[in-house]
Amino acid sequence: MSHDPLPDPFAGQPDWAPAPPRPIVIAAAGGRVELRGRRVLVGLPGLGWRADLRADERVVQGSRTYVPVLAEHEWYRAEAEQVEVFAPLVPADRVWVETLGERPSAVVPGQTRADVLSRLVSLDAPTHRPPLPVVEADAVSGRRVVQVDEGVERRDLRAVTEVHTSAEGDICVRVTSELEWYRWGWSGRPPTTLEVPVHLLWIE
Repeated sequence: MSHDPLPDPFAGQPDWAPAPPRPIVIAAAGGRVELRGRRVLVGLPGLGWRADLRADERVVQGSRTYVPVLAEHEWYRAEAEQVEVFAPLVPADRVWVETLGERPSAVVPGQTRADVLSRLVSLDAPTHRPPLPVVEADAVSGRRVVQVDEGVERRDLRAVTEVHTSAEGDICVRVTSELEWYRWGWSGRPPTTLEVPVHLLWIE
């Protein structure tokens, strides 16, 4: 059976476009990383992982260490509205934290495999795909995105639209801060958005 080659994640970017942002690297929460406000994943090896969560600092009860974990929209609401929300305590050995890795310098030719084997991962720990240029994505609305402009990364953004042509004729996506994205959900108030040229955006 023949397979169409997987798309090169850098193919849609012009030569003058910014370099990709630093990738997300998943690390065990049992280390010395400060956890308050950090994005985390919870789960068990062999079972699976849940994302879109935020953590508070570790809590020690008896001989065990726990991490208070809550849904990301609840974390933003608690921070913005200064309200108390329930945060279940998850054993620290079942929590993994998102950290930032090293920015890749380039794609190695032939690195992309054309079959499903290239997407296989270990179930011992959660993984995260490398950043993908928005120009290569099938859909972007609602996704986490990173804006890279003159070497500066703007994170904690959400795409509010799909790729479109602006009034000036530029190919763009409208983005908003994650706080405004989630506030839209709990208050119904539409977010303030910014139109960003598509070549500056990567799916995180």
